[in-house]
Amino acid sequence: MSDVKTVAIVGCGIGRSHALEGFVPNADKFKILAVCDINPERLDAFATEFSVPRKTASFDDLLAMDDLDIIDICTPPMLHKEQILKALAAGKHVICEKPLVGSLADMDEVLAAESAAKGRLMPIFQYRFGDGIQRVKALIDSGVCGKPYVATAETLWHRDAVYYSVPWRGKWSTELGGVLMGHSIHIHDIIVYLMGPISRLFGRVATRVNTIEVEDCISASCALESGALASLTATLGSQEEISRIRLAFEHVTFESDHAPYQPGTKPWRIIPASPEAAARFDAVLVDYRPMGPRYTGQFALFHEALMTGGPLPVTSADARRALEIVTAFYQSSETHEDVVLPIKAGHPKYQSWVPAAFR
Repeated sequence: MSDVKTVAIVGCGIGRSHALEGFVPNADKFKILAVCDINPERLDAFATEFSVPRKTASFDDLLAMDDLDIIDICTPPMLHKEQILKALAAGKHVICEKPLVGSLADMDEVLAAESAAKGRLMPIFQYRFGDGIQRVKALIDSGVCGKPYVATAETLWHRDAVYYSVPWRGKWSTELGGVLMGHSIHIHDIIVYLMGPISRLFGRVATRVNTIEVEDCISASCALESGALASLTATLGSQEEISRIRLAFEHVTFESDHAPYQPGTKPWRIIPASPEAAARFDAVLVDYRPMGPRYTGQFALFHEALMTGGPLPVTSADARRALEIVTAFYQSSETHEDVVLPIKAGHPKYQSWVPAAFR
C-alpha cells in the first residue's frame, strides 16, 4: 500500500481551497490525480495551476479509475448524497464538504452505506484544526478544566445580493438551508466538539437580511448533556465579520480568536482561575503536538487514519450531530417548543426539514 494517496477533486470552487490548503501542504501524503468540473474554463485553469494530469466533466469517469484512492466532493449541497453513495459503492475513500446531505433520513442512508463499504468517509469541519483550538481541546480532554458552565457561539458574517446571485444559493431545493447549513454549522460543531452533545434546543430562525427562501438569522438556547448551557447566534447581516466562541469552566475561561473563517488557528485566550490552575494547564501542554490549520491539519490526520486504520479526525457521526442541530432549529422555530436530541426516525422533520411549500 503506497503512502501517497491519489485524489480526485470534484468542483473547482471550494475545491481550490482544498488543493491549496489541504493537499499541496501535504504533498508527501497526497497526489491530485484528477479534477472534475462542468465549467471547462475553470477546469482547465485548475488543472494548470496544480499540474493535475487528468481532467473531466463526468463524475462517473472518476469511479472507473482503478488507481484513484480518494474522491473529494466540493460540489453544491444538493449533489452530495448521490456522489457520496456512488463513490463508496466504487470502493473509494470519500471527503465531502458540508452539509453532507439534506436530511437525517439521508444521513442514516449514507451511514448504512459507509458501514458496508471498503472506503471511509470524512466530512469537512476544517474549523476544528489549528493550534488555537487544539490546545483548548487538549486541556478539556485532560479533565483539568473542571465543570463546564456555559458556552456562547456567534457567527456574525455578511452576505449580500452578489453572494446570492449564484443560482443554487438561497434556495431550499439546492442549498438545503440557509445560515444554519452553510455558515454557522462550523461554529455549532465546535461547541459540540469541545463541550459535548446538546440535549435540548429552543431556537428561532428568520429571513431578515436578504430576499431569499432560506433563513439568514438564527438564535437558540441549549442545554448540554453535561448540564452546561449554551447560546447560539448567527446572522448574515453583520457589518463586521467575526466568529466568536467563549467557554466558561470551573477552572478556566476560553475565548477564540475572532477571525471569521478560521477561529481554530490563532491562539485562544486562556484565562485560568488561579496560578495553580495555570500550572496544571502548562503541564498538560508540555507534550502538545503542533497542528496544521484548517484543511492542512484535517487532511494530514485523514492520511494518518487511512494508513493506520485509526479513528478519522471527523466522522459521519459528527456530521449527523451537526444535522440534528439544524433539524432541531427548524422544528423548534416552527413549534415554539424545546426539541430533545438526539433525533431519530419518526421525528416530524426526520425525512426533511424543508418547508412543504418548497418540496
